[in-house]
Amino acid sequence: MNRLTVRDIDVRGKKVFVRVDFNVPLNEKTGAIRDDSRIKASLPTITYLIDNGAKVILGSHLGRPDGKVLKDLRMPVIAERLSQLIGRPVATTPDSIGPEVTRVTEKMKAGDVTLLENLRFHPEEEANNPDFARELAGLAEIYVDDAFGTAHRKHASITGITEHLPAVAGLLMERELTYLGGIMENPALPFGGIFGGLKISDKLVMLENIIPRVDYALIGGCMAATFLKARNYDVGLSLYEDDQVATATRLMEESAKKGACLLLPEDVVVGTGVSPEAKATVVDIGNIPADQMILDIGPRSAGKFCEQLQNCKTVFWNGPLGVNEIPQFAGGTQTLARFLAGLDATVIIGGGSTSEVVTNLGLADKMAFVSTGGGASLKFLGGQKLPGVEALLPQKTPVS
Repeated sequence: MNRLTVRDIDVRGKKVFVRVDFNVPLNEKTGAIRDDSRIKASLPTITYLIDNGAKVILGSHLGRPDGKVLKDLRMPVIAERLSQLIGRPVATTPDSIGPEVTRVTEKMKAGDVTLLENLRFHPEEEANNPDFARELAGLAEIYVDDAFGTAHRKHASITGITEHLPAVAGLLMERELTYLGGIMENPALPFGGIFGGLKISDKLVMLENIIPRVDYALIGGCMAATFLKARNYDVGLSLYEDDQVATATRLMEESAKKGACLLLPEDVVVGTGVSPEAKATVVDIGNIPADQMILDIGPRSAGKFCEQLQNCKTVFWNGPLGVNEIPQFAGGTQTLARFLAGLDATVIIGGGSTSEVVTNLGLADKMAFVSTGGGASLKFLGGQKLPGVEALLPQKTPVS
């Protein structure tokens, strides 16, 4: 972590623009928040600013409005939940820029909190429009980025705004960079990695960067089908990437050269399709029916995965091991989650749907760290620089 944080700058009496990631899932019918973990993740930064007498102006996107004002993606429902969590009122604004927003923020007192309207209602946000960035910056005196989940984006509220204000990391951003950076630079050994999800291609850079570093690489999810195909198994109707078979072969060879253990499932749960009505059948990987597809790792494989991780001191997990939304295909993922919750190791959950798994099972507080970043985590662990991080002031930069 080589960036200044909110602790390194005097915020008392200052208007502080905090970019948060409150892009929470909403119930399609009621509009209620289904999972508030992203809101809770930024509470340490918000509370710190309140306690230190700042005027806190929060900016976030919600959903994908594509530059249009959509009633279902307005921010008051987020403000209401945040108000409950911090025990004080959270004001909202009818827009994220403009005279009315300026009027509201100018009246703020120390400790007040205001949540701006959805930033992505303006197409200028994602376009990193300099005028839009300048207007956002005009609301505040200091910029704090606490939205690691969007740090891989070059948007106005992420990079453009930093050209006008002193920019530092929030406490969540600091934790993300510390934990994810730690497993790349100096993990406690043995180091185990669990990799699932749909496609190798979606995670290729991360896989190429992290698999050579681990002592145990356990492969599940749909991507396991591509690895099995690389070992000449018939995978039936399973979703695999023909153009990534050579990549899977190379990753297995590189892992073997290092002397690491790359483990594929020995048995799998198959079905005729991704459907709640699909019947789940456990078969060995050599007996996958031609008219069925892999939808989970099997119970023997789940046990073997847990056995391999038993002595690990660091574990990183990215991607469910099956179709976790359908109960009969969630067994492998849930078995690993419960095992990791009791493991005496630094367990880091790599964002996205994996974070939802441990949160929904009530196990998030049993893990050392649950990342809020999906795409940002993958890029960071792939060794790529994140624009939102690069835009922040380096350590030892003098600030007033």
